[in-house]
Amino acid sequence: MRILVIGSGGREHALLKGLKADPSTTELHVAPGSPAFASLAQVHPEYSRVEDPAQMLELAQKIDAELVVVGPEVPLVAGVTDVLRAHGIAVFGPTKAAAQLEGSKAFAKDVMAAAGVRTARAEQLVPGCSEADIEECLDNFGPHYVVKDDGLAGGKGVVVTRDRIAARAHVDEVLIAGNPVLLESFLDGPEVSLFCLVDGETVVPLLPAQDHKRAYDNDEGPNTGGMGAYTPLPWLPEGGVQRIVDEVCTPVAAEMVKRGQPYTGLLYAGLAWGKEGIAVVEFNCRFGDPETQALLSLLKSPLTQALYATSTGALAQLPPLRWEQGYAVTVVLAAAGYPQSPRKGDAITGEGLDDPERILHAGTTIADGQVLSAGGRVLNALGKGATLEEARAAAYKVLDGITMEGGFYRHDIGLAAQEGRISVPEAR
Repeated sequence: MRILVIGSGGREHALLKGLKADPSTTELHVAPGSPAFASLAQVHPEYSRVEDPAQMLELAQKIDAELVVVGPEVPLVAGVTDVLRAHGIAVFGPTKAAAQLEGSKAFAKDVMAAAGVRTARAEQLVPGCSEADIEECLDNFGPHYVVKDDGLAGGKGVVVTRDRIAARAHVDEVLIAGNPVLLESFLDGPEVSLFCLVDGETVVPLLPAQDHKRAYDNDEGPNTGGMGAYTPLPWLPEGGVQRIVDEVCTPVAAEMVKRGQPYTGLLYAGLAWGKEGIAVVEFNCRFGDPETQALLSLLKSPLTQALYATSTGALAQLPPLRWEQGYAVTVVLAAAGYPQSPRKGDAITGEGLDDPERILHAGTTIADGQVLSAGGRVLNALGKGATLEEARAAAYKVLDGITMEGGFYRHDIGLAAQEGRISVPEAR
């Protein structure tokens, strides 16, 4: 099968690795990709406007793609999937209308309300609202403020703080940028990322994972796109995945069908499991980054088969997914200045830079044979093991052999779970 993957980050590197391993994959292409992907796929850097449906269609038709896998959220919200499907090409990813689950937090709240899915209480402020409106809205929340850019922000549009001045500053920043802003009530309990393959009302969950959003150890610093993740979750209650599917993912999928906007692709549910039960923090309409890097490293079932079945209405006939026993951990090496203003052009040296079993490139380029940083999250170190402790040690061993001036990473990815410091609160 000839496959085109759209995107250029660590998530796409992991997808390419999984698709390449499937014997049914005959040709693999990626746009715009990265020079580091060349050992896995034919890279098309000239097709860089991933948000341009016409350009993505041109490439898909040029290579006669039988399946297109859309990695990032921007082309999904821009309607790339709709155009490709209209030309008879199978696409893994939701339509523009269905991608509003990520593209508009207000839309997602409306869907959840209709589906009876628990989430945070929220109020929206729009550009042009008055000073009194802003202050009144802030009065309705706190002392733990959650302020979100009601649009696409690459995982970095959220401020969670007890400082009202900081909360107000983010409100102003988002409104000045011309976007609506959402204030939400704070959800307690540990966070869970659950990815599900969705085809209409058919929902197939993957392994549960946990992301680490804050930039620094002990969950300090600003929110990022994700500094690392681990899977599965040793602290999740027995039957926890099925409960999430039953309480969140299946009702949302059914509501989307009811609205005439059936969801097809990967539905990412970001959740908090607190004393009141499971609640949705956010939805993403694609494979999440960096959880994907860890998750796909444990998948034993053919990835091409799973994505194609989802894309062509055959998910219900897909054999049960098979998973490698044990744990996987991914840790992000970030550039100096990330997430505010990441520095680019720093040389990266060390062993295994061309080994996708150990390192997945996210923001790198190659010049004169030298690997250089080209983004905020530069690469992902991957480790697996029979225990979470072994998987963590394997991931950090990879990072011990990598050098990049100014680069930094968190040292505590998965540590709280390893030490038994995470648990689901008892229900009230």
